[in-house]
Amino acid sequence: MLTVRYDLAEVAAGDRVLDLGCGFGRHGYEAARRGADVVSVDYSELELKAVRATFGHMHDEQEVSFERCQGTVRADAVVLPFSDWSFDRVIASEVLEHIDNDVEAVRELARVLRPGGTLAVTVPAFGPERLCWALSDGYHAPAVDGGHVRIYTRTELCNRMRMSGLTPFASHRTHALHSPYWWLRCAVGPTNEGHPAVRRYRELLEWEITERPRSMALAERVLAPVLGKSLVVYARKIGSRP
Repeated sequence: MLTVRYDLAEVAAGDRVLDLGCGFGRHGYEAARRGADVVSVDYSELELKAVRATFGHMHDEQEVSFERCQGTVRADAVVLPFSDWSFDRVIASEVLEHIDNDVEAVRELARVLRPGGTLAVTVPAFGPERLCWALSDGYHAPAVDGGHVRIYTRTELCNRMRMSGLTPFASHRTHALHSPYWWLRCAVGPTNEGHPAVRRYRELLEWEITERPRSMALAERVLAPVLGKSLVVYARKIGSRP
């Protein structure tokens, strides 16, 4: 299940891509399938281990060449261990809402991005996220370790990018069918994954992801601008190398 649109992110074969806050690697895998060289960064060694294993499996199944995986790096988003202009594309999906110093994190993303390169950032959309916070204190930090510490509007996120010398050029909402799921989770308790209603809704989402029925795809397209759980903003680093 991808959040970023790769046509807008301009990911192409031969690009060097940073997948920041990679989690279990969904965006990095797709970039590699498209012929990009991927560096996966996360603070969780457990998730990085899973990413390495999956890239190995993809190589064994001849989905990608092993060279597409350029490394997994455990690092803090506000102090990235890369030189300036290291990447053609940067993806940071569902990361910034967890970081106390998000201004510095965006500056780091801009620093490692080459002039002319593109950054794709996804965060929880304002409306659905605000309702989650209203329904459950346990959904967000500090009650939950690694929880969400802020809620972004599109304007606020774009301003963060502009402060770092980036130029936003496109945005959209996605994952509309996931908003009611999280509202339900918050209503019954965000850690109560075994609740019958939560379990049934999760099964519905898993079915939608694997089977991709046309009816669900149509519902997603119609509802995404209003109910989309994630906001995605794309920005470009203007300028050229001296």
